[in-house]
This record gives sequence, structure tokens and C-alpha cells, in this order.
Amino acid sequence: MHAEDQLIRYTERDGTSIAWSAVGSGPPLVIGGWWSSHLELDWRNAKFRRFVGLLAEHRTVIRYDRPGAGVSDRGTMPARSLEEELATLETLVDAATGSQRISLFGASSGGGVASLFAARHPQRVERLVLYGSYARGADLAPPAARATMLGLIEQHWGLGSRVLADLFLPDATAEERAEFVEFQRRSASREVALASLRAVYGFDSTGHLGDVLAPTLVLHRRDDRAIPFVLGRDVAQRIRNARFVALEGDDHFPWRGDADGVVRATLEFLGVPVDAPGRARDGVTAASARLTEREREVLRRVAAGETDAEIAAHLLLSVHTVHRHIANIRTKLGVPSRTAAAAWALRHELI
Repeated sequence: MHAEDQLIRYTERDGTSIAWSAVGSGPPLVIGGWWSSHLELDWRNAKFRRFVGLLAEHRTVIRYDRPGAGVSDRGTMPARSLEEELATLETLVDAATGSQRISLFGASSGGGVASLFAARHPQRVERLVLYGSYARGADLAPPAARATMLGLIEQHWGLGSRVLADLFLPDATAEERAEFVEFQRRSASREVALASLRAVYGFDSTGHLGDVLAPTLVLHRRDDRAIPFVLGRDVAQRIRNARFVALEGDDHFPWRGDADGVVRATLEFLGVPVDAPGRARDGVTAASARLTEREREVLRRVAAGETDAEIAAHLLLSVHTVHRHIANIRTKLGVPSRTAAAAWALRHELI
């Protein structure tokens, strides 16, 4: 992808580098704390990129890799407690946003550190969104099942990653599962994956959820196989005045299944007026009409994840010409980046 899509930066805490990136414009929305993440590999996933791009139409979306994983410092082990996770998030927020107030999107195991940040820094957090979250890692599965999963990863990370792929991607194709298996193994070593999952099972947010003061939205899919629905409802009940929204589907990752529903609920909660995906908003028709056929073709290929060089090769253009087309597209659509342009077009069915 072009540098304007995702520029990876680094900050440091106690000699350990933390990789982060920001796309879009507007007030900051911080996403992170995933059990498994990789800034570069995630960005190559068209569904993930579209999900972030839709949010980035209205917010500056900030993501990071935890120490020990992704493109952060691989020479260290991951956090063993929520307190250590919090120290990483505090460092990241200070580096990426300065003194700005932020909103947080805590998904899955990232819900614990996001809610802890909100509880400890009420003056910094405007709104908190928790998706597919839980209060106690011990509730994720019976002790025997947790021990079996940890044993699989310890003894055979390849087999363990395949079992996790089946759990996280219940409706995926064989190709998608294989890609996720490879993603997990490239995101973290066996030792890091084992330590991370052991920490996930040990996380306990019950002591601080009642201290969260920021307006909070809790989203959970009814048939989530990785994090049972009842655990999401439990989180909402522990946070004063939290709003709980049940979503249909069994995909754990928010960018799969009805990703538009997750985006729409999130943006509405953040105070952004949005229409249903595909429905024209003011100016959509006019903006679409201003695009030339060549610009539409370039935009289609941007949305498919092609680089400027790949687009140039397919359309027999120079890279400079492709870059100019993308700049013109962004200007006509009034969006801050090529990612946001592709997301805008997908949202309004222009391609």
C-alpha cells in the first residue's frame, strides 16, 4: 500500500519498541490490545482494511502491535497482566495523540485494557466501545478446555493455530482459514502465542469495570463461538449506564460477517450521523458523477488492495499517473486518504 495509507511509526517504553499507525482524520479512535495482531499483515486483509477505512472516514484510527508480536519489538515477551498492558497503551496514547481526548474501541481480549484505561484516565476518554469482550478470562472455557488449548500451542503451534482458526473463523473458506493460520504464526512465535493466551485466560476486569465513567457501548454477536454472548452481556451489566447491543452472526472478528453493522453502531455511538451502507447521502451522486471512467477503474483496484505499481502495470500507466489519479479521486470524494476513498466507494456501491 502507498505510504499515505499506513505509515508505521515507533515509540518506546523501557527500551521496548511499540509499533503503531494512524489512518483517516478527525478525533482519535484507538484500537488495540488484540491477542494476535500484525500492522502490516492486517493491512493486506481486504476485509480488515475496509472495516478500518469505514471508521477512518470520520475518525483518526490508531492501531498498535503489542510488544513481542507483529512489527513491535520481537525480542521481548508480551504483557503478563492488565497492568502491563495498560502501561503499553498509556505510552502509545501519549505518543500518538499528545493531550487529546480519545475514544477507545476494545475488542475481544483488548476490551480489558481499554476499559482499564477508561477507568484510570476518565479525563482522557470521551467514549468507550467494547466488542466481543469479557470480564474474566477464566470464564472463556472450562479449566480442562483452557489447559488443552495451551497444551496444543506449547506442543505444536501449527496445530494450535489451526484449532484457533476454526474457532475464530467458523464460516470461513478453507483458503481463509489457511491464511489466518499463516497470519498467526507470522504474528507471534510459539512462546509469545503461549504466553499471550495464558495472559488472556488470566485477565480479570471485574475490579475496575464499575469504575468506568465514560459513556460505553457494548456490542456482542449472539452466536460468537470464541467469546460466549453471555459474557458480553455480563460486561455491560458491570459498567454503569452501559448500552448493550446484540448483533446477529457467529463471526468473532468485527471485520467479518456484518461488519457494516458494527461500524454503523460504533459511529452512531460516537456521534457521527450515518446512513445504512449503500444508501446515498447528500452529495454522493454528485461526487460519483465527477469521477472519470479511468478514475473508477483505479478506485476499483485500490479497493482490491493493489499497490500503485500493480495498478500501473495492469492499466499500462506510469506510477506517477496512478498516484495523480488517486489524488484526484480523493479530492473529488472529499476524503483524506486512498483507504478512505476505497471505503467510501464500497459503502456507497460505486464499484
